[in-house]
Amino acid sequence: MQAVYDALEWSPSGSLAVKVTTGEPPNSNYLRQELIGGLVTSLNGTYVESNTAYGGSRAEAAMHYQVAEDHGFTPMVIMDEEESMELAVNNGDVLKGVNYVGARFGEFDSMLVLSHFKGHQMAGFGGAVKNISIGIGSSMGKVWIHSGGTRTEGGINGDTDPFQMAMAEAGLSVSDALGGGENIVYINVMNRLSVDCDCNGHPSEPDIHDIGILASRDPVALDKACLDLIWEADGNEAFVRRVEGRNGFLSLEHGEDIGLGTQAYELVRLG
Repeated sequence: MQAVYDALEWSPSGSLAVKVTTGEPPNSNYLRQELIGGLVTSLNGTYVESNTAYGGSRAEAAMHYQVAEDHGFTPMVIMDEEESMELAVNNGDVLKGVNYVGARFGEFDSMLVLSHFKGHQMAGFGGAVKNISIGIGSSMGKVWIHSGGTRTEGGINGDTDPFQMAMAEAGLSVSDALGGGENIVYINVMNRLSVDCDCNGHPSEPDIHDIGILASRDPVALDKACLDLIWEADGNEAFVRRVEGRNGFLSLEHGEDIGLGTQAYELVRLG
């Protein structure tokens, strides 16, 4: 983990938020402290998360803080523990110019996005783009994204394509708020590659072997590289069906179209 971070040749400025997913109990697929804790401590980072919009153990801040503590994510800030704030969406077709994130997002100057790469029941897959869109969205912001910018309450059901596009646009708003991407970097950990999200308390067991750790300053390129490695992996059939069944590549295609990143990349292997 340290070697991959060092290869980014990036240092945080000001107060550093470390975006993680705390994991829905009793799921144990979330990023473990023995892997990430040393790096986060060395950077004097603060873990950040947002509440869910679908119930469970992380829907309210008090319960969510307890899950974070139980899973070793301290110090932790639940960004929408009190209210939301608006971020401008400067380029896009779905979110009508606005994204809603937790108000405490504004307390931080830079961000390290640590994502456990995996499948996802609604998005097809979860990586860097999902972690800075749905992951940073407040509870109302999650509904806003899931509904393709049509509502801020009433559950997270929505049409697939607008949802995929909304994730890219929400991610762009976060990147822009942090200086056009100068103050945000991304690491994806490709282990325990279930087709289900860390938000699922009882995910399917992985069919794919662990692949490794990838990092980039470009979330679109990073997620595309991870998907390409999945496409090459043995035992990938269920994962591929999940991504294709949710039109998962659309979030990356739209992200490239609106300037969040590029799908072109060079894979540099360390060691």
